[in-house]
Amino acid sequence: MAEPAKRQATYEDLLRVPRHLVAEILNGRLVTHPRPAPRHLRASSSLGGALDGPFDKGRGGPGGWWILDEPELHLSSHVLVPDIAGWRRERMSSLPETAWFDLAPDWVCEVLSPGTASGDRAEKMPVYAEHGVSHVWLIDPLLRTLEAFENIEGKWLLLVTLKDEDLVSLPPFDAVSFDLALLWAD
Repeated sequence: MAEPAKRQATYEDLLRVPRHLVAEILNGRLVTHPRPAPRHLRASSSLGGALDGPFDKGRGGPGGWWILDEPELHLSSHVLVPDIAGWRRERMSSLPETAWFDLAPDWVCEVLSPGTASGDRAEKMPVYAEHGVSHVWLIDPLLRTLEAFENIEGKWLLLVTLKDEDLVSLPPFDAVSFDLALLWAD
């Protein structure tokens, strides 16, 4: 006898998740995890700070981007919440009036934790590639690494892995550079 079909998660399911959890819908499943830990938050906040001035505000850099923390992305049937995402203003001239984005970002950064790393790599990255995200950065605050990927015809190409105090000057933000050590809590 065949197993009964599992019900696909809905946005209403996501809205019922307690606020102390991050909730996403991936491949029809409701996925939850705790809010980020301090090292995760430090890496994410520091990266956002390094990119905000030159790319979002145009101070000391080219501008032309929206850089946002934890935006809710509605990409076909998936609802994803990356740690940071960026849209070129030439593609998205103004922010939407909704609480979510249905236009895929140009760049996404996921800060890895032991509980999310597998899903970020094996489930979220393919969705980002399918929806045309051009660049993904994966940051691991425990290993003190940054992996930069470029989307080439729907496949992720690893451009470089940086570590510790390496200088960061990577697409799509290679117009400026900063020290990777800014992201670490110590």
